[in-house]
Amino acid sequence: MKKQIKRSKLRLWLGKKYYIVKKYYYWYFSRTDFAKKIKNICSPFEIFAYKSILLRKLKDVDMWIQYNKITNLEIAIRKINGLIIEPGQTFSYWRQIGRPTAKKGYLSGMILNNGKVINGIGGGLCQLSNLLYWITLNTPLTVIERWRHGYDVFPDVKRDLPFGSGATCAYPNIDLQIKNNTDQKFQLKLKVTDTYLIGKWFSNKSVEFRYEIYEKDHKIESDYRDGYIRNNKIFRKIINIKNNEEREELVTENHAIMMYNPLLENMSENKFNGMFKS
Repeated sequence: MKKQIKRSKLRLWLGKKYYIVKKYYYWYFSRTDFAKKIKNICSPFEIFAYKSILLRKLKDVDMWIQYNKITNLEIAIRKINGLIIEPGQTFSYWRQIGRPTAKKGYLSGMILNNGKVINGIGGGLCQLSNLLYWITLNTPLTVIERWRHGYDVFPDVKRDLPFGSGATCAYPNIDLQIKNNTDQKFQLKLKVTDTYLIGKWFSNKSVEFRYEIYEKDHKIESDYRDGYIRNNKIFRKIINIKNNEEREELVTENHAIMMYNPLLENMSENKFNGMFKS
């Protein structure tokens, strides 16, 4: 993992403004055909579905932040629930949702900033981008922009997906973009219940493949600068309707600075057995 470059506040401010202008130019002046159409009626074929739990007890994180997150999720999904992605179209997470502001009803929620938990308007929307990224990996849709989490902030408490299988977000530059390179339509359906955030992809036609997503080369390296670095690779296996493997493909590599001690007593010894590399 490359050492982070420390920049002056002016350099950071100018860089941020530059990339904001660049992103807006791309959104509104490029020839990209962005998905905008929303329909309430579901397409007939459910392709993949997943639900993530809304409330977790996290160390040093007040529960009111998570309750505010639920409000923020409910506001955000109104902008994308039922979205249709036609063949050739691109879905941009932030272009469709817009800037999360207090005027729109967003509350202060949890934001991860350089490995620290802080409060900010619209906090908690990473749970939505994480879920969208995961369910998309289980479809023929193509992720064309995804940003990984640079810090592993919390231990694996009730984690049922591979480490690094999410997508962080920050308006407007840290975006999640999904392109439909198929010949069929896809529709996104989202719902917040008392317990879960639920996401589903539907289509006007069935698909000929199913997908298995898994990790390889999961290891934790000791680093004299940052303590411990957690690494892995996410792969996807594509399996046809006859249950035969068509191919395996690398999805992404993840490298994150751990913000907790990987040798916590309450973690299973087998969980990290053989993962350490000096």
